[in-house]
Amino acid sequence: MPINELRAISTLAKAVELGSLRKAAAAQDMTPQAASQALAQLEAHLGVRLLHRTTRNIALTSEGRQFLESAQPALAALERAVQRARSAKDEDQGTLRIVGPRSCFLPVLWPVVDEFCKQYPGVQPDVLLDDRIGNWVRDQVDVGFRFSSQPEEGLIARRLFPLQMIICASPAYLAAHGAPDSLEALASHHCSAFRHPASGALMPWYFTIDGTFVQRDISPAFTTNDAEVEVASVMSGHCIGLLTNTSAATAIREGRLVPLLIQHVSEHYGVYIYYGSRKAQPARVRAFIDLAIARLADNPAYFLGTEELQAAEAQGRRAMAAR
Repeated sequence: MPINELRAISTLAKAVELGSLRKAAAAQDMTPQAASQALAQLEAHLGVRLLHRTTRNIALTSEGRQFLESAQPALAALERAVQRARSAKDEDQGTLRIVGPRSCFLPVLWPVVDEFCKQYPGVQPDVLLDDRIGNWVRDQVDVGFRFSSQPEEGLIARRLFPLQMIICASPAYLAAHGAPDSLEALASHHCSAFRHPASGALMPWYFTIDGTFVQRDISPAFTTNDAEVEVASVMSGHCIGLLTNTSAATAIREGRLVPLLIQHVSEHYGVYIYYGSRKAQPARVRAFIDLAIARLADNPAYFLGTEELQAAEAQGRRAMAAR
């Protein structure tokens, strides 16, 4: 049913309830002229007269009485549905569907989800981690996170922090094989490569060279389509890997990984939070977005500054030279 027809039927019902078309117009935030026109259009559409009306009084015709008796149960049900929807918007209960990349994002996302669950025990989070870019409408997503160079069309996006691509090796690998002193020297080292989970294609390595974002293909000694497996292979000393700050920051700070050639660290991509219009969101969705931004935006726990990277690389190279 077109929305103008529904408005006209509601106007008819309200006019009969209040005994005045003018009062019905005021109750529905319409002008008397608009209400009269809506009713006239409804009568023209149905081909029958619904109201006898004068400047002072209104009365239903027999056709109008039959029509309104049939329409009122549906109008009442619709009003209940509208009220439920409006009240649900302010509730902090219900399902909260969250999507994000599987690639080592759990350490970043889980603390936020954990804190949110403690604050809002009536919400049921539905968390889907997937490296593929899904369909937000079909998947009924409330909030999403993505590694991206630009926002996704049709959604509101907030950049939380840079996604750094850092060349890393374990102290054990450096003790056994030494450290590359240039990007060209990587060709003589055992390097890992990430295989795209959806396409199976090997992903290139990303660098910054003289301020320019570049990518290069690597001849890998180890490949996997799981980021956590790649991190494990690097930390075990099997290879050098190009790892993200979301997966490597803690290990670098603890000395379990050494950043290499940090002048080529790439920050072309960012970690974004995505969501729809805040005006139409339930309270639970707004609360989660606010918490995620408060905990993740520019959080130094997930980002390594230049001085910190320099110090970690220097310490790792010194330890290698001392062996």
